[in-house]
Amino acid sequence: MPRAFLIVMDSAGIGGAPDAAAYFNGDVPDTGANTVGHIAEACAGGRAEDGRSGALDVPHLQALGLFEAMALANDQDGTAGPWGAATEVSQGKDTPSGHWELAGVPVPWDWHYFPDTRPAFPDEVVEAVCAAAGVDGILGNCHAPGTAIIAEHGAEHIRSGKPICYTSADSVFQIAAHEEHFGLDRLLDLCQAVAPVLHKMRVGRVIARPFVGVEGAFERTVNRRDYAITPPAPILTNWVQDAGHRVYGVGKVGDIFSMQGFDEVRKGADADLMGHLADLVASAEDGSLIFANFVEFDSLYGHRRDVSGYARHLEWFDAEIGRLLPQLRADDLMVLTADHGNDPTWVGTDHTRERVPVLVHGGNGAPLGLIGFQDVAHLVARHLGVSPK
Repeated sequence: MPRAFLIVMDSAGIGGAPDAAAYFNGDVPDTGANTVGHIAEACAGGRAEDGRSGALDVPHLQALGLFEAMALANDQDGTAGPWGAATEVSQGKDTPSGHWELAGVPVPWDWHYFPDTRPAFPDEVVEAVCAAAGVDGILGNCHAPGTAIIAEHGAEHIRSGKPICYTSADSVFQIAAHEEHFGLDRLLDLCQAVAPVLHKMRVGRVIARPFVGVEGAFERTVNRRDYAITPPAPILTNWVQDAGHRVYGVGKVGDIFSMQGFDEVRKGADADLMGHLADLVASAEDGSLIFANFVEFDSLYGHRRDVSGYARHLEWFDAEIGRLLPQLRADDLMVLTADHGNDPTWVGTDHTRERVPVLVHGGNGAPLGLIGFQDVAHLVARHLGVSPK
């Protein structure tokens, strides 16, 4: 019985979104953003030499059709094959929108976004956080990059006990707290307690952002937790479970879907996740779905506008996937895709609205062309012989 591996390279967009002009980083529209394409250009031009050198070296992704998919996404000539470029219809350029639609359910509403003002949050949100945390105020209350706001407020957070609350251009409410001084369990309990308030407002996720260290050397940890709105309809993971098959999550996908349709979730840094993926290639049962998200493309390199770092991570990922491909069974399907863009050459620090690659190993080898995000779910479902609900 076949198995399917759906792997999301978080933020590895390939440009060409037809509605990119409607999305902005600051006051600059996303028109022309191309995460992988601009990284490749920077590498070829000698502008991504920190910890690596030369042209972007991703032979396995290239063999699977990455650059043909990019040409397709940007309305350029290319050869046909078992690759495609997917276009999103959901409003937004964030993690839930992309993942929900990849799993078969476009977002049926407009997300709520907080204004880029100080303060950013309405009184009822601040009051809910204070009541749940047992404090008399919060720090931050603005749009900010995560590492920067921890560096700015971390010492005061330790002194006062007030949580650091911030947001971005995405529909998120993020709470940062020190694992030792505030407590990891207390942070997770706080996020879980306030999540219903934010979800009622159609804020997509409340994210726990734990960190450790001392002033001048704070570091975020791998114990991040996302509290997301439950999808409004059954998704791919439910379809597979309802057919009697097992579903594994690798990375943050379980959190993204509020654990809907997962039998087991394995977490960790991307290097650990690759180990989990290798183990599941070797051991996952017949008929199972393995749904993985590798987040560090986005969290460590895209948002931080680190072109060299993103290129290094693509090359690392390519080498690791290259080791796994020969270990797949003859009837396995592996689909490599992304959920949005995060062009590290672009202005600002936010996601970019882009088409995403759909690269297929296994299956019938049929050309994909220009498809929708939802088509990825149906491609996987057909391979596993399960029906959408």
